[in-house]
Order: sequence, then structure tokens, then C-alpha cells
Amino acid sequence: MAENDVYVVWDDAVTGYNFGPSHPMHPLRLDLTAKLAMDFGLCDADNVHVNPVGPIDEGRLARLHDNDFIAAVKQAGTAEGLDEETANGYGIGTEDVPGFEDMHAASALLFQGTVDAADAIISGGYDRAVNFTGGMHHAMPDRASGFCIYNDAAGAITEFLDAGYERIVYLDIDAHHGDGVEKFFWDEPRVLTVSIHESGKFLFPGTGFPADIGGLKAAASAVNVALPPRTGDADWLRAFDATVPPIVAAFEPQVIVSQHGCDGHRSDPLTHMWLSVDAMRIAAERIRRLAADHADGKWLSVGGGGYAIIDVVPRAWTNLLAVAADRDIDPGARIPGRWADYAQTMTGREAPLSMTDGFDGAFEPWSKGFDPEAELDRAVMGTRKNVFPFFGLDPYFD
Repeated sequence: MAENDVYVVWDDAVTGYNFGPSHPMHPLRLDLTAKLAMDFGLCDADNVHVNPVGPIDEGRLARLHDNDFIAAVKQAGTAEGLDEETANGYGIGTEDVPGFEDMHAASALLFQGTVDAADAIISGGYDRAVNFTGGMHHAMPDRASGFCIYNDAAGAITEFLDAGYERIVYLDIDAHHGDGVEKFFWDEPRVLTVSIHESGKFLFPGTGFPADIGGLKAAASAVNVALPPRTGDADWLRAFDATVPPIVAAFEPQVIVSQHGCDGHRSDPLTHMWLSVDAMRIAAERIRRLAADHADGKWLSVGGGGYAIIDVVPRAWTNLLAVAADRDIDPGARIPGRWADYAQTMTGREAPLSMTDGFDGAFEPWSKGFDPEAELDRAVMGTRKNVFPFFGLDPYFD
């Protein structure tokens, strides 16, 4: 494989992960993303290798999730289903995670896709891999949570650990705290989980505060940047700049696994952030650079949340795929007419006109100084004070 080849997971069958027509996580968002990427020519690029999901490896799934929970998911997807008390005990049958036919098979498909992506990197055939259908970061070892049933990101990280990797960074930029992945590796010093999210004081799952820094066996293995509601592009990138690059550089990872939930967008119906697709694209570009500088180029990226299914998700994740393939799309590029027509047919709404929301990427870097009067800076400093000393970094100046 060439140096900039990228392994991409896409399989029409992933749209079977379907909680119903009124649920925010509608599978159409995945279909629209795949078709937009195709219409931009990304899937036909010489260095982009699109692969279906391989056979489900139940053994790998059982390493992450309790057998009783997996059995419950299987039962919930049958005609008989589960009684309400049992289902709710496993986080199933709730408003967030209603049961649906073949729930286990559909959930395992998302899990296996990200595991396949990790295997593609481990084999040495690829340095980069993308599964925008994954990113189920709320799923816990013994229960479903927050639209997530099986934790594919944790599955990929476990693959890297089993392959002998000793320093793995998990970087989560979803508006919601990456609590499930953090839970899996809370006491694992080989895994550094970093989550930049809207504060749990205001948003599900209500966790991920600056003082949450990992278990007794792995102090400073968890980094949480809890941002105030209505954080906009410039402040969000400032928070990223203030925390992620110095910590990643200090940890010296062998691979970066990143989750790119795009529900922090200002038009998303479930969060209170004020981001643009431009800021998300810039963050992906920064992560690509961090992987190149500190992880020998090894980078696995997944999707996640995002519920503005025509205006945001397809553009955000098409940009992610383009960045991973070193085929960055001009922000001013017009949306292909064929895709716009298809999106309107499927949703009854007009598609966005271009790949930009108009943000030029400008922000005040942290190196310019800390402003104690700014709510954003106080939030960031909370993280820096709790974590930076463990890495030999000065919370005020590094």
C-alpha cells in the first residue's frame, strides 16, 4: 500500500442500526454521508480503499461486553423480546435505546467495522482508517446507553492493546462526554482518553469533569475538557489548542483513535454548542497532523453523534474522510447537484449549498495568555491544573 492509503469501512447493511423513524439517530445520516463522499469522488480515489464489514467475531465482542448483556441484546431483537424490567436493566427498551428487529446483528456490524479498521492498521497495510458508521462511545461493558449498544471504539483500542501497542490516545470531540470508552480504560495506563465536550452540568451523560483523571492504577489516563454551553468555533478551537497538542506530545502515542461526533454543531437539536462544520474540519486536520508528528502517522477515526442529518452529518464526515485521505475539500466547494436532489427527495428539505458554514478558522491560541475573566479559559484551566503536572507540563505556560 502507498503511504497515504486509507482503509474505509462502508456497507449498506449498517443502515439496519435503526431505532425507528422518530429517533434522532436515523440511519439515513449514514446513507447520505456515503453518497456525498461518493459524489465528491472520494470513494473512487486511488488511495481510498472501501471495504464492507467482515464476518462478525462474537469472541471479540465478548471480550468487551458481558455475556449476559449480549444475550439480552440478542433476545431483545427477536419477536419474543424481553420483559420491560430485564430490558431496562440492560439499558434496552428505553427512549434512548428502543429495541428493534435483529438488534444484535446490526449493533455488532458497527462494532466489527471499527475492529476491522484497527486490524487494517495493525497488519501494516495501512496507517489510516475511517469508519464513520462507528463511534458508539456511550456503550458500557454491561449495558447500552445514549443510543449506543456495543462500544466499537473500545473494541478497536483493545485490538491495538492485544497487538502489543503500549501507548494509545483516544480523542473524542463529540459534544457529549465519551464516558463509555473512558469507563473501559479507567485503570489502563496504556490508554489515554481525552474528551472535549459540553459540560455534564448541562448535557447527557452528566459526567466528564476536569477532576476525573483516571483510576488509582492509571492516574492522568483520562483528560476531560468540560466546556460551557454555547461555546463557539474560536473558543472551541482555543480549548483544543490549549489541551490536546501538549498532552498528546507528552504521551507519545503509537496510534491515535479519534471520535468525530458532529453534534456540537449549532443546528444540532440535542446539544447547546455553537460549532460549524468548518471548526470540525479544522479539528480533523489538527488530529491528522498530531498523528503524523507523534504516532508515526497511525490514525483511526470514527463517527459518533450528530442529528442534523442533512445539514451537518454528511458534510462533517465527508470532510473527515477527505482529510484522512489527504484529499481535503475546498470549504467553498459547491454541494454536488445529484446529492442535493437525492437528499431533498429523501427528507423533503433543501440541502446546504456548500461545504462551509463561513468560519475562517481564526482563533486566539492559548500561548497568547490565560484570561481568568473568561468562562472558557477557566474551564480549560481546570483541566490543565488537574492533568498537566502528571506530564511534566506547566498548567499556565506550556
